[in-house]
Amino acid sequence: MQKNHKQKDIKEKDTQEEIVPNELIEELKSPPKEVHGDPIPTDELKKEARKRSAKEQPFYKKLVQVFKPTSEPFRELIINAEPFEWRVALLVDGLLEKFEVERRGEARMVSAIFKGKIQNHEPGLKAAFVDIGQEKNAFLHYWDILPETFDSSFELVRENQSQEERRRKEKISMKDIPSIYPIGADIVVQVTKTQIGTKGPRVTTNISIPGRYLVLTPYSGDCGISKKIEDNKERERLKEILRNLTIPQGMGVIIRTAGEGKKIRYFIRDLHLLLKQWQAIAEKIDSTTQPVLLNQEPDLVERTVRDFLTEEIDRILVDQEDVYQHILHLIEDISPRSKSKVTLFTEAIPIFERFNIERQIEQTFMKRVSLPSGGEIVIEEAEALTSVDVNTGSHKVSTRDGKDFIFQANSEAAKEAARQIILRNIGGLIIIDFIDMKNRRDRKIIFDTMRKEMSKDKSKTHILPISALGILQMTRQRHTESFASGLYAPCPYCQGRGHVKSPRSISTEIQRRITSILRHRRGKNPDLSQKITLQVFLHPTIFNRLRTEDEYILIEIEDKFGVELSFKANSSFHIENFKVIDTQTGLEVR
Repeated sequence: MQKNHKQKDIKEKDTQEEIVPNELIEELKSPPKEVHGDPIPTDELKKEARKRSAKEQPFYKKLVQVFKPTSEPFRELIINAEPFEWRVALLVDGLLEKFEVERRGEARMVSAIFKGKIQNHEPGLKAAFVDIGQEKNAFLHYWDILPETFDSSFELVRENQSQEERRRKEKISMKDIPSIYPIGADIVVQVTKTQIGTKGPRVTTNISIPGRYLVLTPYSGDCGISKKIEDNKERERLKEILRNLTIPQGMGVIIRTAGEGKKIRYFIRDLHLLLKQWQAIAEKIDSTTQPVLLNQEPDLVERTVRDFLTEEIDRILVDQEDVYQHILHLIEDISPRSKSKVTLFTEAIPIFERFNIERQIEQTFMKRVSLPSGGEIVIEEAEALTSVDVNTGSHKVSTRDGKDFIFQANSEAAKEAARQIILRNIGGLIIIDFIDMKNRRDRKIIFDTMRKEMSKDKSKTHILPISALGILQMTRQRHTESFASGLYAPCPYCQGRGHVKSPRSISTEIQRRITSILRHRRGKNPDLSQKITLQVFLHPTIFNRLRTEDEYILIEIEDKFGVELSFKANSSFHIENFKVIDTQTGLEVR
């Protein structure tokens, strides 16, 4: 009852609202003005981060800095836990390097494991469609059913399966898939790409379960080490640990980069937790015959603790007490020593404003991104391709031939483009049009810069060398839709085209429609003494065009075909839409 009373009060207040000024009404009729905030100087962000670093770092780290200064950046994880969504930002020397959003209540599809049923096979696509109990059937390519070959980003150390089992897997080919998995057969799959647009989720049968230091692959016996661990001595130590781990026959594990420098007890504990998790999944598989969700990735905060809480992270700030306590509880099981890194943010100002993250996020979704030297990159996202154009803009560096500036602008553009691609979660084919560089050595340096910057990304990328025309082509694997796709919907007015037809174009279409109708009518009844009366319903902008520049054409049509034309304009009509009505029948004429 109390709730209804409040709703009534709100409604009465709305109807008794004071008269709004006319100028405000006019502003409300127009789209909101796009904000073009000036980019925050990178030096300013770094300076503030260094101040925080000096203040927040433990005493022993400050002491080390005195005797052995290093240029290691200050890394902070900022967690904004709001009732409707959670946001996590990774700041490196104050600069936004990674940003993730999770709306509360949304399904976490990527990496979710399902028991499903084969619905049908499409031999032309070399794929099957799988009912996983969701709105759309999942797409399963035959390549994703075949036993996975070992990923090139890892080094194979041992094979934890029998020779017979390996030979059996190697004999399976794509033509065998329909007989191994006929329609109606049960199958366990894992989502590799969530539903994007009208496409259903993409899945694989090569299951992997990530832990803190290991990744468990229950259907693969391959065991290896991430190639991102570059120290040879450390690699040999980890190989020895991997050989000594007791792993069930037929299963495999991969050591993650977070395992670098860790003792064997950390891996044993992580493996135990992963096997326990897989045991729970296996029990669910055996207990049901219907499509069902078997396992889901943890929420954003838990994933953050699992994936980012490494020795490289200097501080974690969270703005909600309950989430703060939850993080401490999670860390207790993973890395108790890291609890000192977690701090509850209690200032009155919103946490993302306090660290200039809101401003950096706003600039992330702008079409144009400024570069320090005065140039800019222009980012255009399409459905299957993203273009990044590098422009000189109002550059601040002036040399006799401009060569130094071109190289500097391209170098800055490579770093910023990589940062924006990761931040915006842009996937698919990406084309970067750098400013032309005639020197092959300069192109090689920019290419290497791009590869180095993209190596920070967890998604798989493939980058081709810069062509003589200054074009760099790359692909980036994307598991979820880009942030722009999540934040924006296609414009309902222009249907996502970004443009509407001009008044001249619509006027021409109306004239053509009227002429077509009259030619058909006069073809059946050429007697001009029998008047035809038509009325056109249209937008006022188009009507203004017809009664000014195109008025003489309408007069000619009336005289030539013996027709009376009338027009009814209404601002609520879509500017591209019009109807031609026969006034005698009241029916639309096409």
